[in-house]
Amino acid sequence: MRILVLIHEYPPVGGGGGRVAQDLCQRLASAGHEIRLLTAQCGDLPAFEEQGSLIVERLPSWRREPFRADLKAMAGYVLAALRRGLELTRRWKPEIIHAHFAVPAGATAWSLSVLTGIPYILTAHLGDVPGGVPEKTGKWFRWIFPFTPPIWRRARSVIAVSGFTRQLAQQSYPDVPVEVIPNGVDLKALDPGEIALQDPPRVVFAGRFMPQKNPLQVVRALAEVRDLPWQCEMLGDGPLMEAVQQEITACGLQARILLRGWVTPEQVLQAYARSDLLFMPSLSEGLPVAGVQALAMGLALVVSRIGGWVDLVQEGQNGVMIPVDSPSGFAGALRDLLGSPEKLYAARQASRRLAERFDLDGITEAYERIFRSSL
Repeated sequence: MRILVLIHEYPPVGGGGGRVAQDLCQRLASAGHEIRLLTAQCGDLPAFEEQGSLIVERLPSWRREPFRADLKAMAGYVLAALRRGLELTRRWKPEIIHAHFAVPAGATAWSLSVLTGIPYILTAHLGDVPGGVPEKTGKWFRWIFPFTPPIWRRARSVIAVSGFTRQLAQQSYPDVPVEVIPNGVDLKALDPGEIALQDPPRVVFAGRFMPQKNPLQVVRALAEVRDLPWQCEMLGDGPLMEAVQQEITACGLQARILLRGWVTPEQVLQAYARSDLLFMPSLSEGLPVAGVQALAMGLALVVSRIGGWVDLVQEGQNGVMIPVDSPSGFAGALRDLLGSPEKLYAARQASRRLAERFDLDGITEAYERIFRSSL
């Protein structure tokens, strides 16, 4: 099958959605499918990469920052991907188009489908759904929402990465059926082997330093358990980096919280391998890839009770979910796990067991089934 994949951010640019696309494309290519992926150029990344049956093209689209795409960058991607996509439909003749994110890639998929008749599949990751990330996209959807229903309705199939994402999508597009296929990970590649606790326990945060991910809460909650032994790594970058640095200094935690900056997906996994607990007090999430990877690598989870985290945590087994408006709750959950090696070890083992439902092999087969039925 020849599959044209559209996504505006792809590793090392962007966040979890890009890693989802990367893992799925690589697995589809290894299964014998031909994949051409169109994404946005950023910095000095190569414009063309060939990885066997997977070819990645990065198109100039005014993107300037790896951790954020503004409206100008997304509009530039839509135009650049439409132009290149039309060239590929004439020369390469894809059988189906797979768009990750209804905005912006869905707009390109809709246009290509109208002009060529090629069917497309749409995967919604949350930020592309009205109300999914209101602090980030609320202003955008006030004026772009009227243009989005045709994108959802014309798609041959619509997939959401979590039940929460599907629920929000059906509130805005009630006449569009949506199927849930969670983000997957390669359980064999992420096998941690025998789980052993770090000494002292190590906490990790992995996400963009933006309001949605709530990185300041990480510092504040850890400051409340400073009497316990622990070390923390915060992976990522963004507009809140300076505020996080100032908070760390104000709390006197410079020796205990290490800021790694923007890191590669491989470096994220390396940090997970030396950690015990993933701490993510996010304000909104679809199905976070960081969380699925943490499950696979056997990390305990202390997270917000929102969105896709509900699919990843079984209370009292592999972690704790705390209401986002309960700052003291996060500190209490950290104290409970960091202060009890027995509880922390049991939670780590439970995470690895729960990861089985997110095995990438099964996820890939589900997508293949939908591709075939859509032709």
